[in-house]
Amino acid sequence: MDPEMTMLECEDAMTKAVEYAVHEFAAVRTGKASPALVEGLDVHVLSYGSHMKLKQLAMITTPDARLIRIEPFDSSTLGDIDRAIRESRLGLNGSVEGKVIRLPIPALSHERREQMVKLIKQMGEEAKVRVRSARRDALEAIKKGQKDGHITEDDQHRLEKEVQNLTDKKIVEIEGHMASKEKEVLTV
Repeated sequence: MDPEMTMLECEDAMTKAVEYAVHEFAAVRTGKASPALVEGLDVHVLSYGSHMKLKQLAMITTPDARLIRIEPFDSSTLGDIDRAIRESRLGLNGSVEGKVIRLPIPALSHERREQMVKLIKQMGEEAKVRVRSARRDALEAIKKGQKDGHITEDDQHRLEKEVQNLTDKKIVEIEGHMASKEKEVLTV
């Protein structure tokens, strides 16, 4: 058991948890148009016979603060993209205009903003659980290394403190991203 490798794996897992949370937060509606809102949408393309992300199928732009414009690379996928948007949990309805889908983003009501904040908190908690899981795995590896005689008891305590400090740092980072996104959602 290499303590150096255990710490690197732990930090990598925690960093990935934070990055995933930030990616998830980007998909939460804030009342203004953002390509991140729809680019991760799964689209079942009948003509290709597979699922693809919207960003792989179309160019997504925001000509103004309340509109997303989706222009498919292949116009035969237009109907599949439109269906995927309607069936998504975003609650948006686009209009097909020629070879383009225009997706107006309505202003959020106060109740909907509160629901979005709850969703953000739930996503944040899930990210914290992933960070704590990485901490648990690292602590178990450290204890096993001490038990097997690969590291001393002093090193075990030092490594446990390092893991806890890293955990605290990543949780504060997640909370910062959560607070930022909540502020963005609540801003009218």
